[in-house]
Amino acid sequence: MFPLKEENRRVAQLLLRSGTCPRCIFRFCGVDLPAPYKRPYKELLDDLQTFLESENRELILEGPDPPLKKIRLHEDGVDTLSANGEEGVSVTEDENMAATKPSNWRVCNVCLGILQGFCEKDFITEVCQKVEASGFEFTSVVLSVSFPPQLSVREHAAWLLVKQEMGKQSLSLGRNDVVQLKEAYKWITHPLFSEELGVPTDGKSLFEVSVVFAHPETLQDCHFLGEVCPDCFKPAKNKQSVFTRMAVLKALSRIKEEDFLTQFPCPPDSPKTICTVLEVECTHGAVFVAGRYNKYSRNLPQTPWIIDGERKMESSVEELISDHLLAVFKAESFNFSSSGREDVDVRTLGNGRPFAVELLNPHRVHFTSQEIKELQQKINKSSDKIQVRDLQLVTREAIGHMKEGEEEKTKTYSALIWTNRAIQKKDIGFLDDLKDLKIDQKTPLRVLHRRPLAVRTRAIHSMKTHYLDEHHFRLHLKTQAGTPHVLQADCELLILPSAGITGPRRLRCSGIF
Repeated sequence: MFPLKEENRRVAQLLLRSGTCPRCIFRFCGVDLPAPYKRPYKELLDDLQTFLESENRELILEGPDPPLKKIRLHEDGVDTLSANGEEGVSVTEDENMAATKPSNWRVCNVCLGILQGFCEKDFITEVCQKVEASGFEFTSVVLSVSFPPQLSVREHAAWLLVKQEMGKQSLSLGRNDVVQLKEAYKWITHPLFSEELGVPTDGKSLFEVSVVFAHPETLQDCHFLGEVCPDCFKPAKNKQSVFTRMAVLKALSRIKEEDFLTQFPCPPDSPKTICTVLEVECTHGAVFVAGRYNKYSRNLPQTPWIIDGERKMESSVEELISDHLLAVFKAESFNFSSSGREDVDVRTLGNGRPFAVELLNPHRVHFTSQEIKELQQKINKSSDKIQVRDLQLVTREAIGHMKEGEEEKTKTYSALIWTNRAIQKKDIGFLDDLKDLKIDQKTPLRVLHRRPLAVRTRAIHSMKTHYLDEHHFRLHLKTQAGTPHVLQADCELLILPSAGITGPRRLRCSGIF
């Protein structure tokens, strides 16, 4: 059944005469069912012309089309200007509303050919061939399209034209009543993509096929908005043009209808060329691999140690793990993170430290549990400086859980303390009673190359002493995570009483926690 009704006839006539394609006519007539858009283009055009010629309407006019008129608003209503600028009758007058069949196919003046040549099976097949040649693994796909920003300007002009015509019939047309171009394009192309690739289309799929369209002929369409609404168009470092889709939509929401119609033709002029495809790009969302690592070397940093462009250490925990993952997953890059970190000369024993690797744009994403086990063994055999365990694929949410509570964790340390003043056991006994001692910690020099200089508050929750001799005792501490940065060799550590002094005094210590 043809989707247009009698109330749509005059709008359809007006749009067809101005050079609008059948699918865009459906959009401006509020046809919100996918089925009509999926029909072959020639069938739609034939049925549309039959609809407009039916019920004793005027037959197709002989001879060339009369010149299209441009709408101009006055305070008291609407009139038109003819092609040469003279006053003329309205294009919505009955005597000028007879449908005219185009002598040949022409590019739509609204969608610039998007809903014409780029919805057919031949184009979808061409895109799918590029997808299959990309080498990505995927079980579903999401199609992303980027349209030229000037399409929004042309749609706005067409909407004003249709709104004025419907007003003549005491009907209204809100901007949201028009079916969005991307929605109509999705209705047509998604089933074709799914059929061609053999996988479902899913808006939540991690695998995305992006098609970017351009139309150089109409680049100037947006420029008048830059003069009318200059504050909407601000240069950005990562944008080649200030006329982005969002900036254009923002300007269109601000400009008055009267001002728009004096700056841009309504209906829009018919272009000579169809859109071009700038690129077809395939990308896959990041996948995450997590596990625990042990570090057995005292000459291995967690991350690459490079200062002023010079590498200080041959390798790192990050590289020894991630290089293998990068190769197997065929990813472009990665991000390494862990639950805390240890110093270059500190080993990580026991159950190991939790870590995660975010693999960006991986081409291979499906692994069996046996393949993951073999990957773990490969990493462990590659170096005697580290070992990994519990290697597994995880979700992005799991990575967040690994980082949660990092600052609230507590750790225990011990240090051998030497004092230049002779002490007795009673001199250090008060340390056992100190609780939640606050320390203002400045960023250590050794990490300034990767962390900003700042003062961070840390807490020593409790201390316990073990007296050895007049110049030595062992101190055990339970601290907030990150506190050991300040508890290192030759630092002003604690407040200690001295013989004959009731108050505390600072003690400089030697030793590393």
